Amino acid sequence: MRIVFMGTPAFAVPTLQQLLNTGFAVVGVVCQPDRPSGRGKKTQVGPVKALALSQGIPVVQPEKMKDPKFIETLRAWEPDAIVVAAFGRILPKIILNLPPKGCLNVHGSLLPKYRGAAPIQWAVILGESETGITIMLMDEGMDTGAILQQEVIPIGPDETAGELASRMAQVGGALLVSTLRGWVAGAIITPFPQNESEATFAPILKKEDGLMHWDQQARSIANRIRGLSPWPGVYTFLQGERWGIWKVEVEAPETTGIGRTTFGILQVPATITAVTKQAICVQTGQGNLKLLEIQPENKKRMNVSDYLAGHRIEVGMTFSMAKNQDGVI
Repeated sequence: MRIVFMGTPAFAVPTLQQLLNTGFAVVGVVCQPDRPSGRGKKTQVGPVKALALSQGIPVVQPEKMKDPKFIETLRAWEPDAIVVAAFGRILPKIILNLPPKGCLNVHGSLLPKYRGAAPIQWAVILGESETGITIMLMDEGMDTGAILQQEVIPIGPDETAGELASRMAQVGGALLVSTLRGWVAGAIITPFPQNESEATFAPILKKEDGLMHWDQQARSIANRIRGLSPWPGVYTFLQGERWGIWKVEVEAPETTGIGRTTFGILQVPATITAVTKQAICVQTGQGNLKLLEIQPENKKRMNVSDYLAGHRIEVGMTFSMAKNQDGVI
């Protein structure tokens, strides 16, 4: 069976690798164009492209999906099916109709929940205890196609989106291979439509989404920190210095209200309520958070204990939402 694979980032690599390991003929790979990244803004080869080139598979990187030369290349490859994983583009009808077995997508959620660009991150941000992989037949909508197979995946209570994505990528590759085999055989797998009334969305994340809002509940903030790790990360400001917040612990009980005082200090969201050798405790809109791992401006990630060994942090200090603010509510 001739397969064209479309994908770019690390999440898609296990799916391509599984196809190669199980004997499918991957005749071509389509990736997003290489983009400058990192501090030096050097053009980087994406993980999928690197794997394809190492296996001698031809790679194309079209700027536009309707480019006539790109469509001509796809036709020349004569795919029986197109497999898509974390490609980041909606395929036009001319491509969807090209392979006789259709275009199959590996999506990181239990559709119809979390359609869109960041399903894994939003599942963690919103405190879900489980998610999953969906293999679907693509149509012209955004993740609206008929479902072929799904597999449920639990989310660990302290698991970050990055850690979860690594696990899900492996499951996605295996599920895609088993689905593709059944789909090619015919009658083993029957597509079923998504329930539109249950659809939710997972929009693309931006750097600004990482700005800490201390007036939210402690648990919600903790989930957001997990969901935005490793990118874009959550950040806040203390005395004009930008801090990245990478690991926290919700201080029980979570029923602490606004207005409680310690040593005569009014505790409002963003107020530091205690400092120990291992943690900095901060009041939120409901409950306290213990900061355990941080990244001060222009420094590497570090344990709070290491930071406190060389810096003085006092009860009553407040975090803010900008460099020029004294505090935030």
